[in-house]
Amino acid sequence: MISKSGQSAKKPRSCDVNFDSDRSDRPAIALRLDFSDYDAEGPLHQHRQGQLVLALHGAVTCTTAHGLWIVPLGCGVWIPGGVPHSNQVTSNARLSYLFVEPGAAAMPQECCALSVSPMLREMILRLADLPDSYAPDNHVGRLVRVLLDELTMMPKDGLALPVSKHPKIALIATTLTADPGDRRTLGEWATHIAMSERSLKRLMVQETGLSFGRWRRQLHLVIALRELASGATVQRVSSDLGYESVTAFIVMFKKALGTTPTHYFATRRSRHVS
Repeated sequence: MISKSGQSAKKPRSCDVNFDSDRSDRPAIALRLDFSDYDAEGPLHQHRQGQLVLALHGAVTCTTAHGLWIVPLGCGVWIPGGVPHSNQVTSNARLSYLFVEPGAAAMPQECCALSVSPMLREMILRLADLPDSYAPDNHVGRLVRVLLDELTMMPKDGLALPVSKHPKIALIATTLTADPGDRRTLGEWATHIAMSERSLKRLMVQETGLSFGRWRRQLHLVIALRELASGATVQRVSSDLGYESVTAFIVMFKKALGTTPTHYFATRRSRHVS
C-alpha cells in the first residue's frame, strides 16, 4: 500500500510508482510500499533521480548490469539516477523508497548497499507521511536537509554479487541461481561449457573479481539472506543450497558474516522494529 494514495483494486508493478519524472523537483521525497499490494518482481527500469530502496520487513534483491545486491532488514541499496535496475522482493516485504534529486546529496556514483541507522530510517518514514510539496525553509525542508546529511554518512553494508554479461559466466550464474544446490566443481563446469579449467578460472576472476569458489559462496549468502528474511527455516535453506548438514551451512554463514543466521536476524530486528 502506498501511504500517500488511496487503495488500488489491482496489483500494479512497483516500478510504476515513479515519483522522479514530473511530480517533484524537491531535494528528496519518500513513500512506503507493502508488497501484499504489489507484484513481487518488477521489470528493468530506471529513474531520473537517485533512489534508496530500504527494507522495513522481509528483503529485496536489486539487480543491475554489473551486480546483484541483497537488502535485508536494516539495509538499503543506493541506485544512482539513470541506472537500469530491477527489484525482486520476498512476499512478506515492506519497503520504503527515498528519491533524491541529482546534486542534492554527495552520494556514490555506483550502486552499493548501505547500512541505515534507526534514526535515518525513522526520518525517511516520517518524510513518507508528509506532503511531496514543501518549501526549503519550512519544517519538512529542514527535515530533508538533515536527512540527506545523515544519508551521506551511512557506511556501505550488505552483500553484493558481481554479475557478468559474458555468455559463459552468465550461463553458470543463471543455472546456479535457479539451482543453488548444484555442486559441480570448476572443472566440471569447464567441461560443461567447453573450456579448459584454467581458462574458466581466469575468466571468472576477470569478469567478477572473485574466484569461482568465493563467487558461489557469495551467491549462497545472497540467496540464504533472502530466503531467511522471507521466513524460511535454516534447515530448509541449508538443504536447498546443497549443504550436507545444517552445521556446515551455519559455519559458512558465520565465517562470512561473523555470526549465526539466528543471531544475525535477531540483532537486526531488535534495532529496526517496524
